[in-house]
This record gives sequence, C-alpha cells and structure tokens, in this order.
Amino acid sequence: MNVDLLVHEAWPAYEQRRHGGWILRYAGGVTKRANSVLALDVPADLDAAIGVAEDFYASRGRRCVFAVGAAPELDAALEARGYALVDPTVVMTGPGGSPEPEHEVRVEDRPWPAWLRAWWSVDGRYGSGLEEAERICTGVPAWYAAVEEDGVPLAVGRGVPQGDTLGVYCMATLPRARRRGLARSVLRALVRQGGTRSAYLVTTTSNVAAQALYRSEGFEIRGGYHYRIR
Repeated sequence: MNVDLLVHEAWPAYEQRRHGGWILRYAGGVTKRANSVLALDVPADLDAAIGVAEDFYASRGRRCVFAVGAAPELDAALEARGYALVDPTVVMTGPGGSPEPEHEVRVEDRPWPAWLRAWWSVDGRYGSGLEEAERICTGVPAWYAAVEEDGVPLAVGRGVPQGDTLGVYCMATLPRARRRGLARSVLRALVRQGGTRSAYLVTTTSNVAAQALYRSEGFEIRGGYHYRIR
C-alpha cells in the first residue's frame, strides 16, 4: 500500500505540475495536503529541484511546503535550508469489514450543503476557502456520510474507494455532539459502504483521542509523515 500516492489521489489538488519524480500541488492554499510537494524520489540535483519548488509556490504567493515521509536525505536538506517541521501525522490501516453502525447514518455520493457546513465548522482551519475545499473533495468519486439530528449533521466523514482499499477523510464531530459514539457510526458506515478488503486514514500524531477510536475499530499505525514549511 503506497499511502503517499493514495492520499495524493484521494485529496487531489486541482493544479499539479510534475518536476522529475516530484509533484508540485496547488489548490488555493487550502490544506497543506493539496498545497505541497509530493516527493516520490530524491533527484540527482536536490538543491535545484527544491529551488524549482520554491519558485512554483512563490509565484502563487504561497509558502513552500513539502510532505516528507521516509526520505531522510530530503528532510535533512530542507532542515538545513531553514524549513520548520510541522504537523507530524500517522497513517493507520484497518480491515474492510465493520460491524453495523449504532446510529442511523446518511450516505450520499455528493456532499450536501449541511454536510459541508458541519465539516468546515470543525475542520475549517483556513477561514475562507470552503469553495476550494469542496472542489478538492469532489475531485474524485467519494461517499459522504453523516449522523443527523433534526436534519443537522452532527458527525461527518468522507470515504474514497481506491481499488481494494478505502480512504477515510474529513472525519469531524460538532463539539456539542462528542462522546456519543457518532464518529464511530460514521466510520463503520463508510467502511461497510466501501466493501473493500482494507481501509486507511491519516490523523495528526497529537490527536490521541481519534487514534484511540480508530484502534478500537481495528486500525493500527503503519507509518507516518510530516511537513516541512518555510
């Protein structure tokens, strides 16, 4: 399972430029994931390649960001150039089978306005940018799940079918609805909807509460990455 490519494909930047084995991604500055360099290899002239990336983002008025996995040479070169390490992230994988959700879960193949508002109210770390975020989400086929109360989504998630695995994204629960098992039901509904042999998700290293939930559903940490930004 090449998680770097899976995440890249499931959260697609709407502008992409290839430079050797690197993909320079831009999506209006919304999320680092879609606005960072995906370095699939280490080029022979690493300094020159970094310079190309820096020019790419500078021309768009953005800071240069790299997604760094198991690439110690790249990581060291970026650190030497003054790039800060931010947002260490873990990758968790789990089985495709899942028990029945404990709550009724609505699942659609497009995000509806209330779903978007609920997700963005929790995960909208970028202020404006909901239109760009919706464009990223709908860039590939996906399912959108929510536990609703009086028509209001309280917990939401997004599932992206990718061959024999399912990528789980956009897991968010309104603060007033937490500790009710709603996120668990959303996760189960997405995994069941996917019907794949496995599933994966990513979450920040610091989000131990989310990791505990995912472990209780059979997910385990299988790797990780971080970002370098300057």
